Amino acid sequence: MHMSDTRDIQAPPSEVWAAILNPEVLKACIPGCTEVTGNRDEGFEAVVTQKVGPVKATFKGAVTLSDITEGEAVTISGEGKGGPAGFAKGGAVVRLEPIPEGTRLSYDVEANVGGKLAQLGSRIIDGFAKKMADEFFSRFQTAVEGPAEPETAEPAPEGDDETPKKGWFKRLIT
Repeated sequence: MHMSDTRDIQAPPSEVWAAILNPEVLKACIPGCTEVTGNRDEGFEAVVTQKVGPVKATFKGAVTLSDITEGEAVTISGEGKGGPAGFAKGGAVVRLEPIPEGTRLSYDVEANVGGKLAQLGSRIIDGFAKKMADEFFSRFQTAVEGPAEPETAEPAPEGDDETPKKGWFKRLIT
């Protein structure tokens, strides 16, 4: 299975880069993730519980980073084992490009599954993988830049701070 997409994030590339390498950000953004440990140099270990069709499993896996071009690109490779449910492995090439509004994050994902998961069929697996990627990058974007502004903004009650709300990761580093 192969997927590609882009996201425009309203933050400078340095903040987006720092966030994508931060285990706390990854834990908060990966759907079903209960634990992420490790670091950029030695790799990360994660525990993720997911339900794909009728199969629910807890995956324990390792993630490594390679082909790092500081602040611009990284290849993320991972493999997870879910016991009788099977395994999932794959990788993503993530690229950051400065744009006037902030950063354009592009990704190309390649993934494979085996075991009971593979028996579900490619339509279910591909749909699930796309949903997971969309959810991860939506959460990631919100963590970095903050929640989206409502379309019809009501006036702020008196005494409220009028500065825009930042994403939780941005609040940590500013």
